[in-house]
Amino acid sequence: MAMADLRIYVHPEGAEPTRADKALASFLSGEFSRSRLEESFKAGKVKAGGRAIAKRRMLLPGETVEIEVPELPPSEVAPADLPLEIVYEDDDIAVVNKPAGMTVHPGNGTGGDTLCHAMMFHCEGKLSMAGGKMRPGIVHRLDRETSGVLVMAKTDAAYYELVKMFSERRLVKEYLAVVSGVPTVRSGSVRKPIGRHPTFRTKMCVCDPEKGRDAATDWTLVEKYGSFASLISCRIHTGRTHQIRVHMSDLGYPILGDYTYGFQKNKLKGIASPERVMLHAYRLSFEHPIRAGVQIDAVAKPPKDFSGLLEVLKKAYC
Repeated sequence: MAMADLRIYVHPEGAEPTRADKALASFLSGEFSRSRLEESFKAGKVKAGGRAIAKRRMLLPGETVEIEVPELPPSEVAPADLPLEIVYEDDDIAVVNKPAGMTVHPGNGTGGDTLCHAMMFHCEGKLSMAGGKMRPGIVHRLDRETSGVLVMAKTDAAYYELVKMFSERRLVKEYLAVVSGVPTVRSGSVRKPIGRHPTFRTKMCVCDPEKGRDAATDWTLVEKYGSFASLISCRIHTGRTHQIRVHMSDLGYPILGDYTYGFQKNKLKGIASPERVMLHAYRLSFEHPIRAGVQIDAVAKPPKDFSGLLEVLKKAYC
């Protein structure tokens, strides 16, 4: 996370009472932009007498104000030597098995340990910057808690072609998920739009077509564990945020460990509930974006916490 610069301002004796934002903007002129000062006000980092003040607050002569101004975020991703499992790689693309708990690219609150940082080290900086310097090589994403296969572009030509392929839905994307409960049928399809939740802005939800975007998920029951849980395979034809999580929860079968979308810890009797969402991107199949006629079929086995949970469920309920 970015550090902050601390500045102390004393409103001059004999000066007229002045709005805090105007006085501080003048004080910090040449050092920090108004937008960064605005961030400090919004974050409650502008204080007088130890209490956060509003930007409209009038400063009185002799009054002391403390201002924490956030540093600018880095303008590019620095390489970091982190463990990686490469599934496929050539001069144009790389397919990696992302571990659960790793964020794909830098953002608010992230550090220097994202997949982008790791891949910049692995590829010696040879990733496409077409999507921006803070998202080198990124064509699509997986949630931080989701493990599995993800393709990255090493050249701009590969980046633009992959973006087109994703837009035209020319890739096969298959996931494995451990869900709560057992579906009453062997397979099914969900065709329900997904949009931002009206109350909880960090969540998504099934919604009316005019309030969301179309989302299509096909699922198949692979294995069941008594009446408590099931292993399902999902193929998604769209790439909406939290798509499988939202669709399976809407069906009444939330993914184990997904406390955001309805999983409850007491559903598994005598078994410790998982600490993360039990969702794994198992397979990504597509035509090579540059090499005509070359088919990439990247498969990643589930990680130990995923496969270990399946073994525990088998022993307990099968």
